[in-house]
Amino acid sequence: MNVTGCRQYTAIVLLQNLLLFFDVCVNSFSGFTRSRPVELLSLYVIQDFCLIVSLTILLVNFFGTYIFQAGLIQLLYFRFRTTLILCVIYITLNISLHVWHMTLHWHQPLVHYWTKGFHALYAVHRTVAVLYYYFYKRAAFKIGDPRFYEGSRWVEKQLNFA
Repeated sequence: MNVTGCRQYTAIVLLQNLLLFFDVCVNSFSGFTRSRPVELLSLYVIQDFCLIVSLTILLVNFFGTYIFQAGLIQLLYFRFRTTLILCVIYITLNISLHVWHMTLHWHQPLVHYWTKGFHALYAVHRTVAVLYYYFYKRAAFKIGDPRFYEGSRWVEKQLNFA
């Protein structure tokens, strides 16, 4: 990878980490805006948008690899399928949790009423969030491996195992 590619990769990884940090902050501190439902809704929409941008950036990184351009998509999918599946599940859980939360608390934002189903969804969301953060960050760093950007013995070796 040349110097320009290295700088570009560094900028992309920095952006990905900033998006993850924003997501963690919204998940951690969104309760402080509970008394202002319009601001909370805006924050939730921005968070969901950032999650979609994060997934898009990861996919664009995949599309830029030699392996993808050589048509070996299954090799990339095999390596990163857990991350991709977790991204989709996490985005779905996030949107579901936001919709349900806003439905419960829009008219009475300070009333603390959570149904059993909402408690369950909240717990599942937070559990998947931890897995999402780990696997997304790992994939963001892993995709920068120079082996993905050049034809080499490693690619040939992977083809022989496939």
